[in-house]
Parts: sequence; C-alpha cells; structure tokens
Amino acid sequence: MLRGFPPVVAADTHTLVLGSFPGEASLAATQYYAHPRNQFWKLLGAVTGVPALQELPYDERLKRVLSKGIGIWDVLAACHREGSLDAAIRNAQPNDFASLREHAPLLKTVCFNGKTAGRFAEVIGAAGYETLVLPSSSPANAMLSFEQKLLLWQRIIS
Repeated sequence: MLRGFPPVVAADTHTLVLGSFPGEASLAATQYYAHPRNQFWKLLGAVTGVPALQELPYDERLKRVLSKGIGIWDVLAACHREGSLDAAIRNAQPNDFASLREHAPLLKTVCFNGKTAGRFAEVIGAAGYETLVLPSSSPANAMLSFEQKLLLWQRIIS
C-alpha cells in the first residue's frame, strides 16, 4: 500500500488544489509534483504571480504558495498502484477531508487537478466548498498546451 503526503495548508488557506495521488517521482522525492515534466509548479507560479516558482527549492515553493493562501493535498491518502497513471490506482483510501476545517478554517474553494481528482468534486461541494475541476498538470495530459491549461487554471484566483 502506497501512502500519500500530509496536506500543505495554513490557517489562512482559502484555496486548496487537490491532486489524485503522488506519482512515482513524487513519492521517491517526498515532494508534491516532483516529476520534471509535470506543469503544476509552472502553472501555479503563473497563476499566483510568482515567476519561476518551479525553479525554487521545494520548501520555498511551499512557502510562496501558502503565502498566496493556496494549499496542496490529494484526494487519496493511500492506494495500490503500479506506475504513476491514475488509471492504475486500486484499493483507494480517501483522505480525511473533515479535518480540513480544523487546519484551514478560511478554506472556501477546492480545485481539482484533473478528472480523477475531480470525481470528488460533488462530495466536497456538498460539504459547503466551491469546487473547480481543472485540466491535469500531468505530462500524461498532452491534449492541451500549457497556454490552454493556464487559461483554465487562472480561474483559481478569480
């Protein structure tokens, strides 16, 4: 059973970006979105006005994102999976979303990084959060260019 990471949130987090589950590169590095071709940090940097966010050391990236009121987590706490594709996820165990209110009392919006994570939008929305399903930042999602993804990701801050 693979285990994910704890949430990256603060008391003033108002927006949370949820992925599905860390890929192999992320698990090996113990960092969210560690695959070098994943566009997550580049997209988030462009959206938040932090140029070259992806080039900063990981701890600094987290600090910068948190300073913008944005948190990071995954919908799944644990699962079985061969490789990094969401389609290979088996025996999924969701994270404890009830605890979010304790750690991020100002949280209003939950964004989902891709359709797999977006399957939880209805449940999270029913808990009183605004939800937004975004195109996946994964290199496996090559249907949209970076610019096309960015247009949709900019809704995080609107």
